[in-house]
Amino acid sequence: MILIVMGVSGAGKTRIGEMLAERLSCSFTDGDAFHSEANKEKMHRGIPLTDDDRWPWLRTIRAAIEEKERAGATAVLTCSSLKRSYRDILRGGDDNVRFVYLKGTFDVLKARLGARSGHFFDASLLQSQLDTLEVPGPDEAIEVSIELTPEQIVESVLVQIQRC
Repeated sequence: MILIVMGVSGAGKTRIGEMLAERLSCSFTDGDAFHSEANKEKMHRGIPLTDDDRWPWLRTIRAAIEEKERAGATAVLTCSSLKRSYRDILRGGDDNVRFVYLKGTFDVLKARLGARSGHFFDASLLQSQLDTLEVPGPDEAIEVSIELTPEQIVESVLVQIQRC
């Protein structure tokens, strides 16, 4: 199984991804590590990424997923996965790739971004991400509110995975 923790910046993808990987005793990879330096620089300067910026990034993450699958490994990755077409690339038609959508309100997300330091993402891009977001339906992702504690989020995800 490959779990992709998704959502806009500030949703807590990295923390939840790390916690899920620990509970599942598997590897964790942050999708931000696959961004090109050009993408990181654009976001740092407050310039939204375009689809053309994202396609190579998504294909690189998909290649990492395929590598994990070939090894028969369970893994947790993070990726904003804002559009269904992005999720389709990452899923690659595999039934064992599942998404966890961390859902939050603008105010909660903005507050979290304001408290964060040392990240290349410019908080002014939050609205751009929310405008781009195509909220996944229940056929696409497990949805969990970011207003729960991280422990509650992880427990909820693990319970819902068991049901699938």
